[in-house]
Amino acid sequence: MIEPAKWEWTREPASYTIEEDRIELITEPHTDLWQRTYYHFRNDNAPLLQIRTKEPFFSFIVKTEFESKRRFDQCGVILYLDSENWLKASIEYENDAFQHLGSVVTNHGYSDWATAEIDASVKSMWYRLSRREDDFCIECSPDGSNFMQMRICHMWNAVDEIAFGIYACSPEDSSFRAVFTHMDVTDCKWLPHDGQQPDNDPGN
Repeated sequence: MIEPAKWEWTREPASYTIEEDRIELITEPHTDLWQRTYYHFRNDNAPLLQIRTKEPFFSFIVKTEFESKRRFDQCGVILYLDSENWLKASIEYENDAFQHLGSVVTNHGYSDWATAEIDASVKSMWYRLSRREDDFCIECSPDGSNFMQMRICHMWNAVDEIAFGIYACSPEDSSFRAVFTHMDVTDCKWLPHDGQQPDNDPGN
């Protein structure tokens, strides 16, 4: 478990509780994270609760439970360096039929969004965010045991100290309860690559 004193708000919501093994927050309407791409707007006001570290190799695990109900309501894991450099993974509510399980990577002020549709009845998901220096892997799991890769990405500004943690927001006129439990930081579960060697390997 993570000591409550290690958490720091980047933006503090109006309503939340922090306990040793449980964090709950209530989202506020019109809160979001997005930069430029396709929509051409810039949103940077979602509440973020993070931990700072210089550790170059680690994994962060968290279970999310949420009562999302309005389009784009979302709850998940975040690595936020500044307004133009961050990544997140979450489930975003779409309608009564489906949601988007996805991730967004924002480098130098431009966001992308990779998604897969899942049933709207899903109201819980585990995430594992792993760091290997300035490269990252995001995985998800419905049970906390069997994790599936969502994304591997590079963060150009993830040099030395970074901040990572949890977030929830409601881009439209909505509010919902998000609960985070089973939070832990472990040795890096994303193992070194054992296939093709780098192009600059002197052995090639």
